[in-house]
Amino acid sequence: MTFQESELPVTDKDRDGQIAVIAQRHGVSAEAARVALTALEAGHGRQAQFNHPDLGGMGQWSSGGMMMIGDMFNNGLKAKVAALIDDLGPLVQEPAATSGSAGGRWPSELGIPSSSGSQNDMHYAVFPATRRLAVETDGAIAIYDTGDYQIGGVGQQQGGGQSLRFSSQKGSFDVSSLKRVDDGGKAEEKPAPTAKDSAPSEQEPEKKVPDDVVAKIEQLHGLMEKGILSREEFDAKKAELLARI
Repeated sequence: MTFQESELPVTDKDRDGQIAVIAQRHGVSAEAARVALTALEAGHGRQAQFNHPDLGGMGQWSSGGMMMIGDMFNNGLKAKVAALIDDLGPLVQEPAATSGSAGGRWPSELGIPSSSGSQNDMHYAVFPATRRLAVETDGAIAIYDTGDYQIGGVGQQQGGGQSLRFSSQKGSFDVSSLKRVDDGGKAEEKPAPTAKDSAPSEQEPEKKVPDDVVAKIEQLHGLMEKGILSREEFDAKKAELLARI
């Protein structure tokens, strides 16, 4: 799939209007369309990693024809998201043409995000080059040090809690477990957990993985063995399913 260049220069106002029209055409919110466009720009028009409820949750798209969404069995929604991204293609701008990072929302020193999205009125962007995670809540941006985590996606949260849980090569983790980085670039040290804190509670029962989740993971593993899914895609979806328990 190849996107065509716009024939005329597009102002920010024109661009917002076109985004709104495209979003309405495909039956999604303008915010969902902006999330998809930001992810598309981060992938230079060739790939996108996003997360938004209107887009089926966490999803990935590439110009080679790969299309995945969190609502994996909803083929109608999958086709709609693919068509949305196709229509957004002509609006893709090179990073140098945007103001700051990801259209001006994030500090420019973070670079270009590999993925971005929103959940429960919170916006986030992952910056692997600088090992940073940015989260915006009520207009305030918090920056976190991701260390050696390789973030593969964000888990769907049940309910309306103000929290984000990400999947990685080490399993899923909550954003509150990361080090908050202040304006000086120094990480705020969290107290090391004590033996009492790290020990499992005797009263807390061990979580049992539901049979339907086990079945879905086995199905995903079969797709990976057939080459339909990559190891990274399988690990990300497995972590997302386990995070919902």
